[in-house]
Amino acid sequence: MIKKKNIEFVRVTHLRGPNIWTYRPVIEAWVDIGELEDCPSNTLPGLYERLVAWLPGMIEHRCGVGERGGFFERLREGTWAAHILEHVVLELQNLAGMRTGFGQTRSTSQRGVYKMAFRTREEQVGRACLETGRAMLMAAINDTAFDLEAALAPLRDMVDSRCLGPSTANIVDAATERRIPSLRMNDGNLVQLGHGAAQRRIWTAETDRTSAIAEGIASDKDLTKSLLKSCGVPVPEGSLVRSAEAAWEEAQDIGLPVVVKPYDGNHGRGVSLNLMTESDVKAAYELAATQSDSSAVIVESFITGDEHRLLVVGNKLVAAAKGESLWVDGDGMSTVLQLVNTQINTDPRRGEGEDFPLGTVKPHESGEIVLELQRQGMTADSVPQAGQKVLIQPNGNVAIDVTDDVHPSVAHAVLLAARVVGLDIAGIDLVARDITRPLEEQRGAIIEVNASPGLLAHIKPGVGKPRAVGAAIVDHLFEPQETGRIPLIGVTGTRGASLIVRMLCKLLNLSGLHTGAVCGEGMFLDQRRVVSGNCVNWDAGQRLLLNRTVQTALFESNPRMILAEGLAYDRCQIGVVTDMGSLDDVRDFDILDEIGLHKAVRSQVDVVLPTGAAVLNAAEPQVLELAALCDGGVTLYAQDGNLPGIVAHLAEGKRAAFVRGNHIVLAEGGIETVLLCLDLLKPATAGNVDSVLAAVAAAWSLDLSTDLICAGLRTFDAAPGSIGN
Repeated sequence: MIKKKNIEFVRVTHLRGPNIWTYRPVIEAWVDIGELEDCPSNTLPGLYERLVAWLPGMIEHRCGVGERGGFFERLREGTWAAHILEHVVLELQNLAGMRTGFGQTRSTSQRGVYKMAFRTREEQVGRACLETGRAMLMAAINDTAFDLEAALAPLRDMVDSRCLGPSTANIVDAATERRIPSLRMNDGNLVQLGHGAAQRRIWTAETDRTSAIAEGIASDKDLTKSLLKSCGVPVPEGSLVRSAEAAWEEAQDIGLPVVVKPYDGNHGRGVSLNLMTESDVKAAYELAATQSDSSAVIVESFITGDEHRLLVVGNKLVAAAKGESLWVDGDGMSTVLQLVNTQINTDPRRGEGEDFPLGTVKPHESGEIVLELQRQGMTADSVPQAGQKVLIQPNGNVAIDVTDDVHPSVAHAVLLAARVVGLDIAGIDLVARDITRPLEEQRGAIIEVNASPGLLAHIKPGVGKPRAVGAAIVDHLFEPQETGRIPLIGVTGTRGASLIVRMLCKLLNLSGLHTGAVCGEGMFLDQRRVVSGNCVNWDAGQRLLLNRTVQTALFESNPRMILAEGLAYDRCQIGVVTDMGSLDDVRDFDILDEIGLHKAVRSQVDVVLPTGAAVLNAAEPQVLELAALCDGGVTLYAQDGNLPGIVAHLAEGKRAAFVRGNHIVLAEGGIETVLLCLDLLKPATAGNVDSVLAAVAAAWSLDLSTDLICAGLRTFDAAPGSIGN
């Protein structure tokens, strides 16, 4: 076969769970490099120089060398195109705004074809970076032009639209630090933390503890203010109006200057400050009415001072940020718009999207800024005189961290405000000249209580240190001892795995736990079959983890599923391995020897928690070898209790289950407990002794009582057509 000098993808697979490469989701690409197999990097003129110039950030790729610059060293010495592509794709993901670091490339049995795996946080972004990486690498090899910025633009758009926003990602990262698992529930920012009945849900800064009634109150600014006032929280004087004329009348009644804002707005849209004239008030009314669903507008006293945003999580004040006014200095030649772009928008903290703590200022588009300029007799196209100061935005830009400066009485007031409204997470907007002093001393006031507050100003403040708001939200949802985990039991093998799952499902259900299971015979909830047919797949497993009623879950897997999809869970309490499977089932994955099978099956043992246990078939030597890989304990099982592996295991004081004299025996070190006689089992069950032993060993490792195990086994029926009752 003639092979061309090109890079082609033979197969691209998204492994969504723990797999042969890593614990995390990866994209596995089978890469055919054709004639490039005969052309390592050190034989391709200019390749090194072009890649270093295009992607200088790859200096941080340590590669197998293990130190900074390691990949570039490999590139100079000579490495192959598939390995180079791995690093190019990782760097493209980083440049697009989706940080990743893991990658591996290995040869296959076919010359010139490699398996290349790389970590990705979002499948479609990863696939797009893979295609872009190939185009870039071929341009570098062939010395043709490549516009990196043009290639990155759509990738960055994909990251913005498809990946978790920075606020949600901060919460998820904090959960990961506490080893709490997470599942993304939609294409947006709805995320489940934890599994089954132990789960909690977040939608950015909203949680499943956030009351819909409280959100409704927070969106009703007039109701919020009246509730706060009734509880002694300082608020501005003012009331609701429904016409421009009524707005001016109210302004005169409460005294100028005033603030005009939408009745049910948020995020500061449509708010006009420090209004002194009838024309300004009426214009501000029209602006605010466009931002209010009900066309109702609030007119209230203008509080002198700086705007502050304080973040309350649970019963704690966790962050506070201060705003600042924005000005430009005229030069007699530039328009206001030009001055804003050169004096304000050049700040690297400003930009579009959630990655920037400050937004781009648009004096020609923002209604509030247009109104402010009108009050100064200007528009965005006006040319201020040289030295003339022009106020662009009197407040906002809340990005200066002042968390450590908040006076205790101010903290008390904002905590009370959040409780009065009923929000578990709230953004409290207040105005004060000095946040280090009580509000009463300076006529400061709380002006808004917001549900689903923005977090970025606290995660990435423009000035000051970032605050661990994600960790605060996770700590609010989970007690210190909680992990968000329910007992998960994985059973990997090709002999009797479904039967083991069904037996364990019954035993756990008898213990009082709502149990879910997926296996080759279907999906079961509390022993009730809810889906028929083979459910040994990732999607079925995820359905169990999403189910709020499930208190413990069981999953069947096999080498083929692990190679094709990855396991459906990140870690488990019990991992059972019955056998290594057959090479005939996985040859199309280029698994051609026992070593390849071992790498696949070991995934089940690799994910056992330190507090859990692996349950291994001691009659299978290759399965027995997996014991050394387990982070937790190990329980062995086999019909013959005299097997050398079991004898040595018990000599170390560990656990094993076996048969002696037609009785199941549980042994821990030198202590033995006779469980029950096999004759007491139903005939179909008694005919599957290995599966019974595996289920018994797993149940024992879960600390189920021997009486319960005996009762469950006696009534379990493994006959075809029975679901075990």
